[in-house]
Amino acid sequence: MKKPLMLASSLFIALGLAGSQAAFAKEKMRVADSLPVGHFFAEYATKYWMEEVSKATNGEVTFDYYPAEQLGKAKDLLALTQSGVADVGYVVPSYASDKMPLTAVAELPGSFSDSCSATLAYEKLASDDGILVKKEFEPNGVRLMFALVMPPYQVFTGKKPLENVKSIAGLKLRTAGGAMDATVRKFDGVPVRMAAPDLYESLSRGTVDGMLFPYASLLSYDLAGITKYGTTGENFGSAVLTYVMSESRWKKLSPEVQKIMSEIGKKTTQRACSMTDKDTASDIEKIRAKGVTFVHFEGADRKIIDQNMQAVSQEWAKALDGRGKPGTDVLAAFHAALKAQ
Repeated sequence: MKKPLMLASSLFIALGLAGSQAAFAKEKMRVADSLPVGHFFAEYATKYWMEEVSKATNGEVTFDYYPAEQLGKAKDLLALTQSGVADVGYVVPSYASDKMPLTAVAELPGSFSDSCSATLAYEKLASDDGILVKKEFEPNGVRLMFALVMPPYQVFTGKKPLENVKSIAGLKLRTAGGAMDATVRKFDGVPVRMAAPDLYESLSRGTVDGMLFPYASLLSYDLAGITKYGTTGENFGSAVLTYVMSESRWKKLSPEVQKIMSEIGKKTTQRACSMTDKDTASDIEKIRAKGVTFVHFEGADRKIIDQNMQAVSQEWAKALDGRGKPGTDVLAAFHAALKAQ
């Protein structure tokens, strides 16, 4: 009787192992972004997320990665993800501000001093039952995978010196759109909406005088060598970087894979902002070594900056309220999330 029992036991174990392996259906997903190869966000977040998801699903979920606008232009990635051309797409909401205007709350100037405080506050609003889930992501049919709010943007110029706040007046400054446009106008500058991959050529040719940009991206897009002046310690706004999946694609995944992606997404968000903040001091020194002269505004300039930043936030919220969108509520929720950390 021992032999039949042993056979039955072996069969039971084999079936059990087969069942555990079959828990994850094979999935091959297309991930698309507009980031240049080697960009810090791709290194800190995108590749990490793909690798960890594949590992956690025993290699059953795999990814084909299309960086540097290989699958579509930056401004089109939301639509490409919604339509299924990309399974997971890199969406900068300010590039699609007509579709995702409320997300600009984390791009408003003056409200935070580092990436993680803003990123984690934004994540709270954009996941689970957060107000941005209900008011922005669900109406667009997409779901957040992971995100990063960039460290506060500075003003950089190609040739024109920055001596005080008045130096900004008249400058044609690249923005990502959204709230950044209002910030530039508040200082009497001229906002020029432009996706980051197009900036090098525009700055080289003088199509723009400079840009609102974070330290790390100045290096990632190789702009430090053609930049002469910049600010430090300011917050002229920021940009929210997200990777999203369409709800229709999400619903095709098993609950187990959904859970893995959500949990690893949260780890990825925390990892990305922590590593980005850690790099800030060294990024400034690398930029300085490229010959960029830095200035920090003080005295009367400081008062003008603070007043302008507050006005931009209030005007942003009021304008959205007037369009029937909860601008004031989202602004209050974001500031509450910042304070809760």
